[in-house]
Amino acid sequence: MKQLKWIMVFLVFALFPGQSAIANTCVDCHRDRTPGIVADWEISVHKDNDVDCATCHGDNHKTAEDFNLVQLPTPAVCAECHETQVEQFSAGKHAMAWAAMNAMPTAHWQPMALMDGMKGCGGCHKLGLKSEEDIKKLKADGAGFGLASCDACHTRHTFSKAEAKEPEACQTCHMGFDHPQWEMYSSSKHGVRHSLKRDGILPENTAAPTCQTCHMQDGNHEVRTAWGFLAVRLPLPEDEQWKADQVTILQALGVLDPEGNPTGRLDVVKAADVARLDQESWQKERDKMLKACNQCHSINFARAELEKGDQMIKEADHLLAEAIRIIVGLYTDGILAKAENYAYAFPDLLTFHDAPTTIEQRLFEMHLKHRMRAFQGAFHNNPDYALWYGWSEMVRDLADIKEMASELKAEQ
Repeated sequence: MKQLKWIMVFLVFALFPGQSAIANTCVDCHRDRTPGIVADWEISVHKDNDVDCATCHGDNHKTAEDFNLVQLPTPAVCAECHETQVEQFSAGKHAMAWAAMNAMPTAHWQPMALMDGMKGCGGCHKLGLKSEEDIKKLKADGAGFGLASCDACHTRHTFSKAEAKEPEACQTCHMGFDHPQWEMYSSSKHGVRHSLKRDGILPENTAAPTCQTCHMQDGNHEVRTAWGFLAVRLPLPEDEQWKADQVTILQALGVLDPEGNPTGRLDVVKAADVARLDQESWQKERDKMLKACNQCHSINFARAELEKGDQMIKEADHLLAEAIRIIVGLYTDGILAKAENYAYAFPDLLTFHDAPTTIEQRLFEMHLKHRMRAFQGAFHNNPDYALWYGWSEMVRDLADIKEMASELKAEQ
């Protein structure tokens, strides 16, 4: 029967070489082999607009034996029809996700399954654009998937705009340890109102913002924020204490050396677009957010609320900077050995869980877990995250770091 089926496939290609015949042949075969894919495509707008299998995958794959000839689409393929969206995406922070992951100093220490295998960091960071070298490496490692970027939000093969407009489209990546935006949003008043509206409890015309309302205004695919992922920026604050605290944090991020001079990592930060590096770019993003807030709130209210988020960064920075300085003091006094892979006598916050000692591990959690919750909880209007999962945890982290430092000194 299989031989007869492939004879029929050959005849269709020979007699009807057009794309519609190719699509019919693909569907006939894949309805048996991958029925879910066919079902998704058949309910898609792509099908309604004659975007068939060959449009995205090419027409080189014709038999069960030559599946290796199928083309896996990249954003360039999507751009043939969605040029504006791909241009916007390429100019935004999500496009840098893959490069940012690989720029982390101990990324190469992690199991391949988590990185290029996309079962950990790579599972979310696959959203980023990949170079030709990246694609070759992924294919050589036996993956070759996760190249399209667009399908991280518009999941294949429905590629639904409606799906990508719902906050759950963001949930897979924006949750958990270092950036629990989903948990913050969904339990905030914004998220609760959206749930009640979707359940029909609140009327259809109820104001109920989603992630996309604020971060993808008018459908813009850039997706930026004023403070960026790490909540550091240039120019440094005018407040002297906050300025000193941010310098300490930038030194622990490896962006500034112990004398306060820029390092090679600053170029990486620039390339990955994880921070605003001048007042103009910061203000541009702040004004966009004010515009979003002003749809439902007065501009005075919106400005005051966002400034509270700024102040939360300031307060969190002071706690974190104090903890960093304690560990720098331990290095300076020879009480704690600096890891060989650290460029300077500063703890490297970007080594994450690869920090070598318990006290440095606590600092890593203080920075990436609890500081994130403190200021992101404020910006996402979630008081519990800002206080109990953020600020309160940082206060306790600092107490533990002080106690561990005292114990280490006593052992000398």
